[in-house]
Amino acid sequence: MISVQSKSTADDSIVTGRVALCLSYNGASYHGWQAQKSGIPTIQKYLEQAISKVANHPVDVVCAGRTDALVHSSHQVVHFETSAKRNCRAWVFGCNANLPKDISVSWAGAVSDDFHARFSAISRRYHYVIYNHPVRPSSFNDEMTWSHYHLDEEKMHSAAQYLVGRHDFTSFRAVGCQANSPVRNLEFVNVQRFSNMILIDIKGNAFLHHMVRNIAGVLIAIGCGKRSVDWCKEVLQTRDRTKADVTASPHGLYLTHVEYPDNFEIPVSAGAPSLIQAMLVSNGCSVDDKVSVWDDRNFAPNT
Repeated sequence: MISVQSKSTADDSIVTGRVALCLSYNGASYHGWQAQKSGIPTIQKYLEQAISKVANHPVDVVCAGRTDALVHSSHQVVHFETSAKRNCRAWVFGCNANLPKDISVSWAGAVSDDFHARFSAISRRYHYVIYNHPVRPSSFNDEMTWSHYHLDEEKMHSAAQYLVGRHDFTSFRAVGCQANSPVRNLEFVNVQRFSNMILIDIKGNAFLHHMVRNIAGVLIAIGCGKRSVDWCKEVLQTRDRTKADVTASPHGLYLTHVEYPDNFEIPVSAGAPSLIQAMLVSNGCSVDDKVSVWDDRNFAPNT
């Protein structure tokens, strides 16, 4: 049962009972979301420690979607139970004061007893960022995947449309995936280029283990010319993981939004990390796209 004592602003409302948090994190230093008995660094481990300090009692959290090792999130959602009475500001800033700098809570609020971070979610959205250039980058190495092969984003986008809708995604699930059913419904899969950056934007009701990374692996193989556009359809229809390409790197994968029914009043995500937001808002960048980075003249010695 939630208990909220109204104050002058929402930030000052006293919250206890079932509480939801929104948070973001850079997963490069962590072995995924889920806490491990071995004590290795995970997002859940540090978040539960921080919340427990603010609540002054042990806390267990439930998340919307467990991310793999090295995977990031700009809008993870969790819930937990507490008998502590704290206002929203205390939950947010108190947690952040006790969290590593690469994990940040952005919102806290009371939710009803029927809210569940995982089972109440009606959709999830991911972004996969690829730096597409012949020369490896020196910055943002953990935040994006590098492909030195020239990728044709139009072919990648065309291939991705075979995946939209309700399908059996056996070919795109990890061998050890424990989901009861491989059937998922994808609302859209879009591929766009922003100068040297390629963005895969995918939204669905739920995802299988390694599903987004396996989709990215297939699209990258098509983008570099290794496979045809129709190969994506063939892989989907075979329902055989061994027929697909390698699993793409976890670097560059972000959980960017979890959608819930409006009655739960969970904040809407900004949609993507700041780096991706800048790409989407600008719809390109100041680099002169008329000159291809793949032109050999760009790497020729000065004459």
